[in-house]
This record gives sequence, C-alpha cells and structure tokens, in this order.
Amino acid sequence: MLEVCKQQFRRNNMSPIKDLTLTYEALNKLGVFTNGDTVTGLVTFVLSKETKFKSLVVKITGEGSVRWTHGVGDDRRTYRNHRIYIKVKEYLIQKDAKDNELSQGDHRFKFSLKFPQEDLPSSFKGLHGKIVYTLEAKLSRKWHLASREVKELTFAPMSLLQPGQVMGALAGSVSKDVGVFSKGEVQMSATIDRKVCSPGGTVSISAKINNSSSKEVRAKFSLEQRTVYHARATRKVVGYSLCKMDGDKIRPNSEGTASCQLKIPEDIVHTLHNCEMISVTYTIKVYVDISFSIDPEVLFPVVIVPSNFLTHQPHGDFGPYPAGAVGAPRFSDFPAPAFPVGPYPVPSGSGAYGYPAPGPSQHANIASGYNNPFPPQSAPYGFSSAAYPPSSMQYQAPTAPTVLHHGEEPPSYMSVFPPQQ
Repeated sequence: MLEVCKQQFRRNNMSPIKDLTLTYEALNKLGVFTNGDTVTGLVTFVLSKETKFKSLVVKITGEGSVRWTHGVGDDRRTYRNHRIYIKVKEYLIQKDAKDNELSQGDHRFKFSLKFPQEDLPSSFKGLHGKIVYTLEAKLSRKWHLASREVKELTFAPMSLLQPGQVMGALAGSVSKDVGVFSKGEVQMSATIDRKVCSPGGTVSISAKINNSSSKEVRAKFSLEQRTVYHARATRKVVGYSLCKMDGDKIRPNSEGTASCQLKIPEDIVHTLHNCEMISVTYTIKVYVDISFSIDPEVLFPVVIVPSNFLTHQPHGDFGPYPAGAVGAPRFSDFPAPAFPVGPYPVPSGSGAYGYPAPGPSQHANIASGYNNPFPPQSAPYGFSSAAYPPSSMQYQAPTAPTVLHHGEEPPSYMSVFPPQQ
C-alpha cells in the first residue's frame, strides 16, 4: 500500500515541462561578449499537458565574490566579499498575467538582452574568488519549484585594449656590479615586441648582455601572474610563474644576445584591472642569472586580452562564424571608449594593471630595481613597497622602458651604457 501511494504521489507531482533548453547566439569564435553587446536566443520546452504558469523570465547576472581563511584555532579568520555588477532581465511570460496558460506541445520564446556600456570586470575564476556572468531562463508555476536552465557567459571589457597598444614594442636596460665573490659589471638591454598578448599567442623577447665580470651568466625569461584578492581592508596575494625559458650561457668578459619565443598558455585568464575585489596583472621578466648574487632584471607589464580583440579592425567584423541557434551571427561593434586614451587604461584610484599611470611626458616605469623605482605615495595597486626591498649592493637602477615603433631597432650599447671616463 505504501509503495502504491508513493507512485501515485510521483504521478501527481510529475512536471509537465519537458526538454527545457536555453540557446544563445555567439558573436565571435571565442564566444566572448563585451560592453554594449546584445545576447539573443531562444527558450524552448515541451508541455505534456495544458499548464498555467506564473512567469517566464530570462536574465543576465554578473557577480563577483572572494573568500579565504587565515590563521589557526582561535585566531582563524574568514575574509569574504561579494558584489552584484549587473542584473538585466526580460519577461517572456509576464508575471501573474491572466493569459499565462499554455497549451500542450512545443513552445519557443525569443529573447534579447543587452550588456550595459559601463566598464564591467572580466570573467575570472581563481583560487580564492571568481567573477561570473550567467544567462538564466526561469519558468515558474504556483506551488511548484521553478524550472531553470543556466549558461555561463564569458565577458571582457573594451577597456582592456587601447588604440596603439598592439604594435608597440618595449625596451629596458639594467646594469649591476657583481660584487663580493667576483669583480666586474653585467649590463643587459632587453626588448619585447608587444605589450598586448592573447592566450596561445607568442611574444618575441631579446636580451643583449655585456658580461664584463669574471662569472658565467645566463639570460632567463618568464611570464609572471599576480592575483590580489581584497576583502575587509585585507588582501590576499597569489603569484605564479606560468612559463620559463633559458637563454645560452655567456662566458666571462664577453658579449652575447639571448632570444626566445615565449608562448602564452592557452588557458590563461584575461587581465583584470577594473575590479575592487580582484586584480590580475601579468609581467614578462627578463633577468640575468648570476650565481651567488641578486639577479638584475627588467620587468615588462603585459596585458592579456581575447584574441578577437587583436584581430578586430575598425568598421569590420571579427570574421565568419557559423550561425548559432538563432538566425545569422551578429558582431560586436566596439565603440570608442568613454575614457581618456593612453598607453594603459587607468582604473579608479590606482595605476592601470598594477602600475602607476605615467605622466604626460614620461613612460610608465616598468623596470624593477632594488632601490624601489616607485615612490611610497604612488605604490602600485595591489603591491606594497615591501615587494621592492632595498639592497646593500649598489648598481645602476634599471631605466624606464622605451617604446619602440614598428621596425625600429633597439638602442645600441654605446647609447645605453656610455664608456666610463
């Protein structure tokens, strides 16, 4: 008898909604949306009988959260933060309308939702936080649990890419006295061919080294990721070396050039520069490995953007892409940004990409030195001055990077390191 009652209960409560699906139109091959893009698509389902609904709504939600713990025992603390960035919705069946009864059979509803023009943060998932954009269809009936279908969207703001960034090369130099266990000086002049990269792309790096010391040295290259999480006036910093490459050894009292093609990982997340909870910055580090000595280095900040940001041409499309579930594909038009154009976009209250914004007549100082090139009052967002400790060893501070035009040769040794008188 009990089993019969259970079967009868399941039959009475079996949902008449079958095959609820949510499909949307991809605007480009990567499926990345940006400011002002419109998400169009279909909600489809099958009804096994005539059914009255409370509402059918489709919405885009963007929200971010961070969470981590610190300490042990009674001193253990949990830090968290949460924010909703957008919530845009469209009712396909108006809430509590009188004619909300649908017949048995197939049903299809078109929707169109638009991302706002405001500068929203990039999609992100990390160890201690995430920023997620979702597209959700919710079909509600009175006295029943709502039926839902959710798709995750990838978003990247237009502020990641500024005019003139793609073709710009960077150059920097550093000089160091080897010191205690050896004599002589090591000088390095380094260049990278671009400051904006995309997942799976390649950066060409070159380092000219003048090794006037009695030690054998080697140029090395790495891509560094730095993620900073913020909650309750506290921060959590996580750093990774994503990929490394070594150049050839350079013998004592000789010169040499080390070059490499540094490949950006396919699964790398985009730069995140405009979020108060999470920041993600990237640096290409070029340094000279000297045994028993602090390695001199030049740091080049780079921006990671979706590849379609780099291939897009003004007044053009991103290229052909097969039609999605609804009609022909649409393409982002990328209107001009509504903020001042410069070499690096400046988020509110901090330097862009974790570095102070350059003045009108100088370049951003991206070369790291052990005497801290950043003055205390303008420490980079998400960085502390402790990250650049002073050194007891004296050497020439790295120069600010020089922006090279396309096809321009890097500076010569004589111009960077003039002979001593």
